[in-house]
Amino acid sequence: MPELPAAGFVPVDKPAGPTSHDVVAMARRALRQRRIGHTGTLDPFASGLLLLAIGRATRLAEYLSDLPKSYSAVMRLGQTTDTDDRAGQVVTQTDDWSQLDPGTIREALAAMAGVMRQVPPMYSARKVGGRRLYAIAREGRQVERVATEVTIHSLEVTRIEVPDVAFEITCSTGTYIRSIARDIGSDLGVGAHLLELRRTAIGPHRVENAVALDHLDDFDAVRRVWVSPARALAHLPAIDIDDDETTALVQGRSIAVPPETGPGTTAALGHGELVAIGDVQAGSLRPRKVLVG
Repeated sequence: MPELPAAGFVPVDKPAGPTSHDVVAMARRALRQRRIGHTGTLDPFASGLLLLAIGRATRLAEYLSDLPKSYSAVMRLGQTTDTDDRAGQVVTQTDDWSQLDPGTIREALAAMAGVMRQVPPMYSARKVGGRRLYAIAREGRQVERVATEVTIHSLEVTRIEVPDVAFEITCSTGTYIRSIARDIGSDLGVGAHLLELRRTAIGPHRVENAVALDHLDDFDAVRRVWVSPARALAHLPAIDIDDDETTALVQGRSIAVPPETGPGTTAALGHGELVAIGDVQAGSLRPRKVLVG
């Protein structure tokens, strides 16, 4: 494969089956690049958008991890599992879903929209007492889990064919769609688990613009979907800098910013390319991450 830029992002359409770690390992081999990370894990049974950070862009992944995520999902009413998804063992089962009308189901999903506190699944990577919850669950134990605040920006039912309910959701990072299905089933009194999950977007990055996992060794396909650091971080406030200011940032020195620049994390762009990410305070930008050599 010809040489890729030193830093950038590759949106990949992950199929169901491999873990996010598996995808990173495949990408390292296909792209012949050791420094590869990602901006948000997908469960093995899930498919969809995985945004890979390549080369120096691995240092920028934190600035994309908090972008809202969008999913298409299907939940199955009447069954709960120990993992809250189809990969687990069935714990409870009932046919009471047959007594639910579509209006009641829609109301239960609509009630999830907004800010809420969510308990993570036992089979998750959250830590309790320094240990991953899934490690504790595999020992056959349950522990108390602390609910965390998440935001459901939108939730729309797209199909009801009971016991299955399809929906589309956009939510804050850290939201477990498995927990959404579990809690809706509980609210309806019949239980539920997540049957299918596909991530369709991470902020402005959409799965329609991703490369298939088995095409990662196709240089032209990768180049077509390549996202430069400047474009990937376009959601951040930005300032344009000249060559002298670029040199100053590379040397770790602060630079003055235009008076209208607000405080906070800001991207510094030189000739349209991302030079650095810094903190603006008191009229100057102090570099935090410098991307150029």
